Amino acid sequence: MNPTPIASIAPPSRRLIIAITGATGAIYGVRILDTLRRLGGVETHLLISSAGWLNIQHELQLTKDDLHARADVVHSVRDVGATIASGSFATDGMIVAPCSMKTLASIAHGLSDNLIARAADVTLKERRRLVLLVRETPLNLAHLRNMTAVTEMGGVIFPPLPAFYNQPASIDEMVDHTVARVLDLFALGPALSPAWPGLRGATD
Repeated sequence: MNPTPIASIAPPSRRLIIAITGATGAIYGVRILDTLRRLGGVETHLLISSAGWLNIQHELQLTKDDLHARADVVHSVRDVGATIASGSFATDGMIVAPCSMKTLASIAHGLSDNLIARAADVTLKERRRLVLLVRETPLNLAHLRNMTAVTEMGGVIFPPLPAFYNQPASIDEMVDHTVARVLDLFALGPALSPAWPGLRGATD
């Protein structure tokens, strides 16, 4: 008896989960969505917390329609039955930009108390890349310990600190440089940020 042939299954599109939470710096999450849309080839799944919406409106004066149009799929943070709540739904990973200290704590302690924390938990348990653009200053001991916990679980703590070695001429250039560095962590294609050429004439 001949075995039943296994149907050909097309590989899934590259997928990234993007979450925007209630810390300052909503521009990072929005710019990541814009960059991925411009690059193409990546299906984006968007999550925005209630505090994240407040910051988007205050910092960027954007509406829900403005944000939803930038993503391929939009999930409610209360929908714990969404596709991205399961490890069987393949993704390349997740970016939380910006990441509030509350969201950081939920992820560090595995609370899965909303879809953002659950999706991050799934990302970690499936050994996929999780990048948190944490925003707070100064940092207290709880913040630092939570960052350590996420790092020990395999996450990447990526505070969106501006670089000055590339001599940025505007805030947009600072934001774009950080976004390029973050997306390069996922190896979606050719590097977006130029390699550091070194400083000529530097001495010990």
